[in-house]
Amino acid sequence: MPGGLFQMGASGDRGYSSGLLGDWSMVGIELEREIADAATYGRAVGRFRESGIALPTFAQLADPTKIPERVADDLASIGPDESHPLNLFRVHWFNDRSRRGRVEVPEHLVLPEELTGVPARIVVALGDRFPMIGAHKVLAAYGCLAPRVVTGRFDPTSHRAVWPSTGNYCRGGVAISRIMGCRGVAVLPEGMSLERFRWLEQWVADPADIIRTPGSESNVKEIYDKCSELSADPANVILNQFSEFGNHLVHYLCTGTALERIFESLEATSPGLCLRAFVSASGSAGTLGAGDCLKEHFGSLVVAVEALECPTMLYNGFGEHNIQGIGDKHIPFIHNVMGTDVVTAVSDVATDQLNVVFNSDAGRRYLVERRGLSAALVEQLSSLGISSICNVLAAIKTARYFDMGPDDVVVTVATDGAAMYASEREKALGKHFPGGFDEVAAGEAFSRHVLGAGVENLLELSAVDRERIFNLGYFTWVEQQGVSVDDFRARKTVGFWRQLRESLPVWDQMIEEFNARAGVGSS
Repeated sequence: MPGGLFQMGASGDRGYSSGLLGDWSMVGIELEREIADAATYGRAVGRFRESGIALPTFAQLADPTKIPERVADDLASIGPDESHPLNLFRVHWFNDRSRRGRVEVPEHLVLPEELTGVPARIVVALGDRFPMIGAHKVLAAYGCLAPRVVTGRFDPTSHRAVWPSTGNYCRGGVAISRIMGCRGVAVLPEGMSLERFRWLEQWVADPADIIRTPGSESNVKEIYDKCSELSADPANVILNQFSEFGNHLVHYLCTGTALERIFESLEATSPGLCLRAFVSASGSAGTLGAGDCLKEHFGSLVVAVEALECPTMLYNGFGEHNIQGIGDKHIPFIHNVMGTDVVTAVSDVATDQLNVVFNSDAGRRYLVERRGLSAALVEQLSSLGISSICNVLAAIKTARYFDMGPDDVVVTVATDGAAMYASEREKALGKHFPGGFDEVAAGEAFSRHVLGAGVENLLELSAVDRERIFNLGYFTWVEQQGVSVDDFRARKTVGFWRQLRESLPVWDQMIEEFNARAGVGSS
């Protein structure tokens, strides 16, 4: 087994973090790279052997051509929404629209100027191609749990995996838990979309495994409070996406690689393109890790997005919003703030109204007949959920602010599709269109929120701005969650984030050895 480094806890002791964080984050420069508990490891190997569960490596999820051909052949008979172990090998960006087959270039939309109002190419990778949940958060969930399993820090025979979330991460966590033969617990605000709860009800082992916390999208602290309570039971292992560096690393490698592949495919047919920016709502900040990858390889900007109704990074603000899935009122521990170039904000009025425009007959007629968009493209707008629309609007604002032209590319991700938001569309119709929704209303909403998307509420960060945003995290992580000041400050350096990446090949080696011990090799 590869030797490695223990993480430094809040108390400075070797081993797990102490303080209020308990054992629910990887805190410190050094991640676990060796077996922490041989007995736990042995039980996990036994469970995976009995259930025939093989774990894909991170390298295989970044480049699915590395997945063994026999696995790909066996997958042909497995539905993408089945709780089957082989679906772990579909947790990547390279699934086709049916989510059964694989494509060479991740599926994406290139939004034309007729839709965006800017000449730059806005390119959107489609997260609804992921299995089980139709959202890319299942990748983050795998990136958090798999390293714990192969380092003997999670026992699937006795531990419960607790997944705090404001959106899709808890769904991804419950799906990954079920596939790995353990119990998954979803912790999310009671105000999230009805469709999320219906999905969870079908996947959890016990209705009690769905824990509703007070509030809505903006109430992250209430989630933390519940997790602090749950962590008193040693059987509960909290996989906090906001502080698990596996979340950052899996997006750095897998999402970053997928977006590179998309850009390279565009560049092959249109030489001279320039990848100018990567845009993503902050949320847990995991997806922003892909921006670090693209910046290193292409020199592109990293643009972090939040809700205008709760502009924490932009104005040290607070409030409530309905851009479900992006979180707020704190700075995630895994956000590389010092590597972020731009912060911007989008209103939930815009995302709510455009969710109606993109997914109604009247709205689609307007887009085809008045904006001149192809019916095929308009039909694909159903792949944009609420936070995905937020990302697109922020990409438009970024292109407009930097006066980008037709050879400039801004990439972003559609974290999920519209399937999770039918109930939210009904609410939006009553709230924003009480007189009814027709093509005139669609045109007014589109003109206001897309064509009228200006450069207000956008900040190109200076060194002082980065320092201010970074320091905001102190109140969550040091004062509330017990992280040491030294561990908190360590994340300011470039070296910190580079050292994290050394864990990826080590984890892959450990995954391969774990699979071999379980007799279920994936290579």
